Amino acid sequence: MRRVRPGTAPSRGVSSRAAGEERALTSVPAGDRLAGEEPGELPRLWHVTLSLSGPETPLAELRRGLEQLAHDHPFLLTSRYAADHVEIRYWEEARDLHDAAAVALRLWGEHRRSANLPPWEIVGLEVIDRETYHQRLAEGHGPPPAVPVGVHPF
Repeated sequence: MRRVRPGTAPSRGVSSRAAGEERALTSVPAGDRLAGEEPGELPRLWHVTLSLSGPETPLAELRRGLEQLAHDHPFLLTSRYAADHVEIRYWEEARDLHDAAAVALRLWGEHRRSANLPPWEIVGLEVIDRETYHQRLAEGHGPPPAVPVGVHPF
């Protein structure tokens, strides 16, 4: 990582400024879009359901791991588990579906050691936007809301 003195820009070759001459900082007010950024590029909420399965694991060990995952990943809504499979549901803020899915596909692997999770494989992934989630609930087609929040057996 290269450090840059406050008020200066990182050099990208020959600079036209004299040595020691500082440049004024500019800022972007909160909530404003950056130049060229389209409204669709702003972060949105995505409802993620991640399903994993693998060899049987002692339930107490699995529950402790899922509780640690919930602690490490604060947006985790609910986890349902059995000895050989788990379903994790949570909200992810991301620019688009691709970004939300990429984060979801890395979630288990990135937290596997810190949460002592089993080496299971992802067998299902659903990522839907907030509007679709609420539309499904209103029509009675979606999963019931994640209540109570937390880690629960199937």
